[in-house]
Amino acid sequence: LFDGIYPFYSEKRKATVFDVSTIIVIVVFLTFACSFLLIVPGIRGRVRLYWTLRVLLSLLMGAVIVVVQFTGDWETGWVKANTSYKSFSHALVNVDIGLHVGLAGVNVTLVGNPVNQLNETINYNEHFAWTFDANYDQSYSEGLEKGLPSPILYVAEKFTTQSPCGVHRQYRISGHYASATLWVAFCTWLISNMLFSMPVLVYGGYMLLVTGAFLVFSLLSFSTTRRSPMCPIQFGSVALHMGYGGSFWITLVVGLLCFVAGITIVTLHYFSLDLLKAFFDLREDKAEEHQEMTDVYINPHLVNQGL
Repeated sequence: LFDGIYPFYSEKRKATVFDVSTIIVIVVFLTFACSFLLIVPGIRGRVRLYWTLRVLLSLLMGAVIVVVQFTGDWETGWVKANTSYKSFSHALVNVDIGLHVGLAGVNVTLVGNPVNQLNETINYNEHFAWTFDANYDQSYSEGLEKGLPSPILYVAEKFTTQSPCGVHRQYRISGHYASATLWVAFCTWLISNMLFSMPVLVYGGYMLLVTGAFLVFSLLSFSTTRRSPMCPIQFGSVALHMGYGGSFWITLVVGLLCFVAGITIVTLHYFSLDLLKAFFDLREDKAEEHQEMTDVYINPHLVNQGL
C-alpha cells in the first residue's frame, strides 16, 4: 500500500451518485434554507406559513435543477453474476455489477459477494467521462493500462467510440443537450423568483411554466438514448438491464411541480386575485391604513384650545 491506497489506483475515485460538486450545491441551498428559517419567527400571523411554503418550495426546485447536473443515476442497472475476475484466468468470483449513466459519463461498480475473494478486496467504482472536454477512449485505455478487473472493462467497452454498439455518440450528445436545457431551466427559475419579488405575479407564474417546460425538454433529450439499440451486457446466463434512475424521476416530479404551481398562480390571477395577493402578502396598504385610522383618540382640551 502507498499511503493506504493501492499503487495502481493512486487517484481518488468518483462516487456513484454523489460527488464533491453535488455536495457543494446541496450545502449552498441548505445554507439559504437555514438562513431563511432563522428569520421566520419575525414574520407575524399566517404570512409566516405562506412565506415558509413559498421559499422552501422554490429552493427545492432550484436545488434539484442544479444537483441533477452532477448526479450519475439518470439511468441505472444492477446484476449479480459469477464471472471471471482477471484476464487470462479461469477463476470465477461472485459479484454485483452496477452501471450508472449520468449526463457527463458512466460509473461502473464492482462489489464482491463477499468483498474478500481470491485474497483480494473486490470493491471498485470507476468513472469514465464523455463530456466535450474529456476523452472517453483515453479513460478506457488508462483503465486497460492499470489492469482494471475484466467485468469493469467489459461494461466500459460498450460505450467507447470504436464499439460495435455505437451508443457513445448518442449518449454524449443527449447528455450535453439535457445539461444545457437544465441550465436554461435554472435561469428561468431565477427570473421567476425576481418577478415574484418585484412583484409581477402573473409573469412569475408564466416563467414557472417555462421552467417546467425546459425540465421536460431535458428529459426528452435524455430519453432519445432509448432509440439506440443497446448491446446486451451479458455475464454468463444473466444480463444487465438498464432503467431510468432517481435523477430522471425527481427531475420529472419537479417539472410537474413547476407546471402545477405556474397554472395555479395564473388561474388565481384571473379568477381570485385577492387570494393570490394574500398568499404573497401583497394586500393593499391603503386599506390597512384606513382600518388603522378607525382607532384614533383625540384630546378634546387640545381641540378646544386650538379652536
